[in-house]
Amino acid sequence: MRKVVTILPADSYTVLNKTILSENDRKLISKLYQPIIGYTAVSLYFTLLDDLNESKLMSTELTHHHLMTTMQLKLDNIIDARKRLEACGLLKTYMKQERHVNEYVYLIYSPLSAQEFFSHPILNIVLYNNLGKKEYEKLVSYYKMPHYNLKEYTDITAEFSNVFKTSSITDLEKVEGITARTSNSLTLREQIDFNLLIASIPKNMISERCFTSDVKELINSLSFIYQIDDLAMQGLVRNALNEKGLIDRVELRKSCRNYYQFEQGGRLPTLVYAKQPEYLKKEVGDTSKWAKMVYTFENISPYDYLKSKYKGAEPTARDLRLIENLLIDQKLKPGVVNVLLSYVLKINNQKLNKNYIETIVGQWKRLNIETVEEAMKITEKEHKKMKKMMENKKKTIPKTKKEEHLPAWFNKELEKEETTDEDAMELEKILDSLA
Repeated sequence: MRKVVTILPADSYTVLNKTILSENDRKLISKLYQPIIGYTAVSLYFTLLDDLNESKLMSTELTHHHLMTTMQLKLDNIIDARKRLEACGLLKTYMKQERHVNEYVYLIYSPLSAQEFFSHPILNIVLYNNLGKKEYEKLVSYYKMPHYNLKEYTDITAEFSNVFKTSSITDLEKVEGITARTSNSLTLREQIDFNLLIASIPKNMISERCFTSDVKELINSLSFIYQIDDLAMQGLVRNALNEKGLIDRVELRKSCRNYYQFEQGGRLPTLVYAKQPEYLKKEVGDTSKWAKMVYTFENISPYDYLKSKYKGAEPTARDLRLIENLLIDQKLKPGVVNVLLSYVLKINNQKLNKNYIETIVGQWKRLNIETVEEAMKITEKEHKKMKKMMENKKKTIPKTKKEEHLPAWFNKELEKEETTDEDAMELEKILDSLA
């Protein structure tokens, strides 16, 4: 296990360019990578590029305080953005510990080409889920090569030997170290026990060239994105073997996708397990009940929060589809979705009313609600407004009875008031699951 090292503003860094970037690469990062890693990570990537000297190969030694002032971000946000770049293969980080300050080296890599990206077993799926079908298809059509029928044409391209003649040529040694366009692959922990997988298939069914490093990487990626265990993968790999004893990669991808969709009722992998991004979280240190609730909503995924409301049972397919819609189609942040779920469940007798949720979502999208605190405050404010209107129309509804079904942060001085036994038990149960 790697030792966790705290980065300080005074720690230095140097940027090394491991590739050649074109204007097309910049578009690839903005169009294909940004929907996955976010604007802050993309901004960090281009900021590090701007740190390079005139030769565009290396920067001078800079401090992380320079990054903080240039990007106007906290160091924690920069570290989170850096990790996103690393995860997607756009950056590699090396560190050397010194007595007073640590030294970092950031290696910049090119994005994958459009063809590589759209055929990638992980990035392509995540892009589709983050954008939705309509926006995804727009991107595909943007990068699709136009088809031109050349059947009636003759290839008259000149050959090198017809244009140039050799003469006395001095023999030169091979030149090393010249810059070239270089991309970096995604790194995953090994999901599959390949010794077990290979041993499970009779030797007469597979070729010696069956399990190359590329094939293993594909199987590992498919196992990760489609959550396929060793046993299930053994059957899927067998079904993808062709008559030559090699794995048909297209067939394996299709089989893994179909397997997942069959298990998940036709759905593709989604972001229901995602948590609130670090840069949108509240600073730690506050010990009030309000802060504890904010912390809970920020550090639990909508799936796990809903599961806690089901007393540990699996949420229904309908409720999971609702969460997917909020995260993917409506692009709400995970912590904000948790606040929405909490509020709607409380005031609708533990039922998720889709029409009511869509009404709230429309308002939150227009107000650009992104943090848990913003969601809690706007929910309280709007509910008070609605309650006042109802009281003006019909004053027969007892106020105390109405408040019994509201979330715990409504109409209370949370910093001073004690939690009820029921609220405390529920909150502690969720907080314990985060440990």
